[in-house]
Amino acid sequence: MTQTSEAAERAAHPENQSAPRIHRAWFVAAVTFVTIIGAAAFRSLPGLLIDPLHDDFGWSRGTISAAVSVNLALYGLTAPFAAALMDRFGIRRVVAVALTVIAVGSGLTVWMTAAWQLMLYWGLLVGLGSGSMALAFAATVTNRWFTARRGLVTGILTAASASGQLIFLPVLSWMVEKHDWRPAAITVALAALAVVPFVWLLLRDHPADVGLKPYGAEEFVPKPEPVPGAARRAVSVLFKAARTGPFWLLAGTFAICGASTNGLIQTHFVPAAHDHGMPVTAAASLLAVIGVFDVVGTVASGWFTDRFEPRRLLAVYYALRGISLLFLPMLLAPSVHPPMLFFIVFYGLDWVATVPPTVALCREQYGDDSAIVFGWVLASHQVGAALIAFLGGVARDVFGSYDMIWYASGALCAAAALMALVIRRRPIAVPLAATA
Repeated sequence: MTQTSEAAERAAHPENQSAPRIHRAWFVAAVTFVTIIGAAAFRSLPGLLIDPLHDDFGWSRGTISAAVSVNLALYGLTAPFAAALMDRFGIRRVVAVALTVIAVGSGLTVWMTAAWQLMLYWGLLVGLGSGSMALAFAATVTNRWFTARRGLVTGILTAASASGQLIFLPVLSWMVEKHDWRPAAITVALAALAVVPFVWLLLRDHPADVGLKPYGAEEFVPKPEPVPGAARRAVSVLFKAARTGPFWLLAGTFAICGASTNGLIQTHFVPAAHDHGMPVTAAASLLAVIGVFDVVGTVASGWFTDRFEPRRLLAVYYALRGISLLFLPMLLAPSVHPPMLFFIVFYGLDWVATVPPTVALCREQYGDDSAIVFGWVLASHQVGAALIAFLGGVARDVFGSYDMIWYASGALCAAAALMALVIRRRPIAVPLAATA
């Protein structure tokens, strides 16, 4: 009997299968974790490129930041369509193609000679590929393979991006400072390609593919039929969700989350610290340390989300983040000192701790369509990130410092804390697409 026929037999008679000692869902989660780590190289590079590209080509920081903002915006805007494509064609195919597109876009940057090519290669291609590797990927895997421990698994998979940052940032910053930015871009391309075989050989789309129940489920869940019209479904879900108040509150808070993390710290922390005389490698190492504590904070947030009210968790996270940003301008200096280390630890614990409670609220409100709704909420996250990435570069060109952006982002976080508290508990029982 072939492997394919064995899988079909198991799927046809799941009641005859004994439960494995370690559920296959944990292996799928592990492959997803490694995939997100490998793809995280492209998230580590933009902040390291601003000064080298400015010196190499004479492009303004505003121009370079505009390319980064296109990348960040597409990272978010692609996510809901990618979630729908995963329902149509399967997780493996979508993720493998996305990683290949990232590799092509990053690899082509080494031959660019004009700013529009940076927009095309890093902004468009890497943005589209990374959007399909966004947190909607983690949400889709979690929703399909897990019934229990969803908050914890969401936290672990979200932390994978921070783990990748921890791995790649010191290496990429060393390459940029010692050898030029081009070897760093090639490293990003190779890291994305290296993960493709793991995805294709080890990832599975649904528990029913191997004749198993989702982890923690009482009954076997048949694999749903492919959903045609991925783009139409993604837009339909958006229109339905947009008629509800919780969607706008979730989108607004997550936009501020993106503005205060990917758009602000990840893009501008290294050049801002360098403005104060700190070496690039030291500043990049501080970002990597943020990644260390981000792993701890995000996994802990997933554990908290399984046990506490997610609205209150979000309010606390945003309030603490806003307070920390207000102190940052006073902490930047030529060398690393204890108050800066305290900020790095504090901020790292809060970096993407907002993701597990946000995913939980999307699931509570929008049921089976929650992965696509979260994709649109993530789009708002990246639009906020793109806006601040661009405005941060412009502010640096105009005012000669980033201080105004730090203070404005702190105030926005305070507003996000208030928005989180007013999200109503009103689950929607009927899937949105079913009412379209």
